[in-house]
Amino acid sequence: MTVRIVDRRLDSRNKSSVNRSRFLRRFKTQVRRAVSDAIDKRSIRDLDSGEKIGVPGQDIGEPQFHHGRGGVRESVHPGNDRFSHGDQMDRPPSGGGQGSGRGQASPDGQGVDEFLFTLSRDEFFELFFDELELPRMVKRQLARINDYKLVRAGYTQSGVPTNIHLLRTLRSSAARRVAAAAPYNSRLRELEEALALALAQSPPDEAVLQQLRSEIESLRLRRRAAPFIDPIDLRYSNRIRVPEPSTQAVMFCLMDVSGSMDEARKQMAKRFFMLLYLFLNRSYEHIEVVFIRHHTAAEEVDEEAFFHSRDTGGTIVSSALKLMTEIQQARYSGSQWNIYVAQASDGDNWGGDSELCRDWVEQHILPVVQYHAYVEITDGEPQNLWEEYEKLARAHPGHFALQRIRTPADIYPVFRELFRKRLT
Repeated sequence: MTVRIVDRRLDSRNKSSVNRSRFLRRFKTQVRRAVSDAIDKRSIRDLDSGEKIGVPGQDIGEPQFHHGRGGVRESVHPGNDRFSHGDQMDRPPSGGGQGSGRGQASPDGQGVDEFLFTLSRDEFFELFFDELELPRMVKRQLARINDYKLVRAGYTQSGVPTNIHLLRTLRSSAARRVAAAAPYNSRLRELEEALALALAQSPPDEAVLQQLRSEIESLRLRRRAAPFIDPIDLRYSNRIRVPEPSTQAVMFCLMDVSGSMDEARKQMAKRFFMLLYLFLNRSYEHIEVVFIRHHTAAEEVDEEAFFHSRDTGGTIVSSALKLMTEIQQARYSGSQWNIYVAQASDGDNWGGDSELCRDWVEQHILPVVQYHAYVEITDGEPQNLWEEYEKLARAHPGHFALQRIRTPADIYPVFRELFRKRLT
């Protein structure tokens, strides 16, 4: 049996972009793995850009159609004008196996070079933040509503050509033509009856017949003169802007900058918060971010100071939690805002402050926030703050979450685990 496959699909005008999107969809797993590795090689200043990544050559093979065994079949093979089957090949002049590369030559095996390509900034972030969201996001009644949506509001006689409604226009045209022709139709019936009576007379009066026929023709011309579409027939789809309740959220970023947080740990915390900041700004239109740094005392700072200030001191974590509660009560009502907290620390807290932190979070923060995420940055055993927060995680699953970061390679997996999409 002969099988012929004919592809008559036309090339898209944006063929390169279409093929690129198809490639990213097909090799999403490999590309996402390469994207996740990029966090280890980047500084916090370089995250807001594209990335050059590689995909192993054996992973990009294309499926091929071929004839099965048996049956009558035809095949076409590419030919050449230099070699035939059985020809012997001369050795290369250099003797072979003595290339200019730095590595050792291999006597056997073959492979395919890694396929390298560059992701744009938008493609990079689309894969980087794929399947992530702020948990438990709900609609809130806002004090000020600045979002609008267009809704259908019947039809109007004025508008732009793109909004013309053909069915309504033709219906209006038909009604107008029927109404305009009604007087002519009534008079035509009377004249046609009179013409029939005149023709029935013997002999018929030619003068009367001529007059009746002339008047009938005139009325028919007037009836046909009515335009098929008149400007008064035009109908346009009408859309009006109505206020739409929007979802607003605020994210409190709490970072420990005490003396126990050395520079390496601070850099990992900054990378985590930089990922969070980029994710929020890219994924949500109405989002506010409150930056709080703390050692023995906490203060609200701007973005520049949060990521680049070098002040330090002892550790009292509860100071940041109390300041966050004060700001929330003053500016962000729990009935109007989706409130989130992301906290990063090495867990080394002063004295009995960790128990105070657990009680404060349970009594003052969890009742008003949608989600509280705690990240402990340490390469040793869990600290006293982790032990207290573990009790909260067991008592409030899905509402309070905690993860540990030991190396820069853990940042991206921890980030995805804390903010992955959940079914409920």
